[in-house]
Amino acid sequence: MRSRAPASAAADRRAVVLGVTLLLMAAAALPARAGTFAPPDGCTGTMTVQQRGCRVSNHYVCAGDPAGHKWRADLDQEGVFFLSRTDAEAQWIESVDLPDGVVQTLDPAPEDPASFSTLLADGRDDYAFGLTKTDGTTSRVRGFDRLTGETAVIDGVPLEVTEFQFTETAPDGTVIRRGRGNEYIGRDMRMFFAGPGEADFGDGRWLPIDGRPVEFVFPGEPGFMATQPLFDCDAVMSMVAP
Repeated sequence: MRSRAPASAAADRRAVVLGVTLLLMAAAALPARAGTFAPPDGCTGTMTVQQRGCRVSNHYVCAGDPAGHKWRADLDQEGVFFLSRTDAEAQWIESVDLPDGVVQTLDPAPEDPASFSTLLADGRDDYAFGLTKTDGTTSRVRGFDRLTGETAVIDGVPLEVTEFQFTETAPDGTVIRRGRGNEYIGRDMRMFFAGPGEADFGDGRWLPIDGRPVEFVFPGEPGFMATQPLFDCDAVMSMVAP
């Protein structure tokens, strides 16, 4: 839920939709069972993260983006299901859920923009901002990230543990979703990675979630830009089996 306000709302939102449309075209062309994810033209893969919960994330950067901007494509066993872009402060700039293709971007002039720099400097970062989807849906998000002081090394990558909590509400105050739990940050990468926690999708029930990283794969290593997740997939399939 880390987002950035566009510099110019109307023009930037049009650019966002165009950019995501191109990404959707590229994602649609990717076979679900293909061996290697291909970032869009002008973009370069930087890292693949195999995660719990039967998910693999491919990270890449694009030459036409501002410095510090990063893309992530999340895939399950069927292919790409989520795309997102963050900036140098690890704030969400835009995201899109597939296959419906609805794009969500941050509203201009957030009340309290999220800041990776503040989290590192102060040990805690509070945020409050609005979101708008291309279908016209709007919402408000308020929450925090806090360093716990704990560290972890996963697949040789040093990480720091955070605590997070957020609530997303509709304009009338109805809770759309809530989240709480732990994540990881890569200080030098200036990135967040999922961890164990709980989510409430508006019905008051807290459901366990755990997308923590298991393997980090970098350019030149086997499994870089893989399209098939490796961990917990049997468990996921057993949950949906008739």
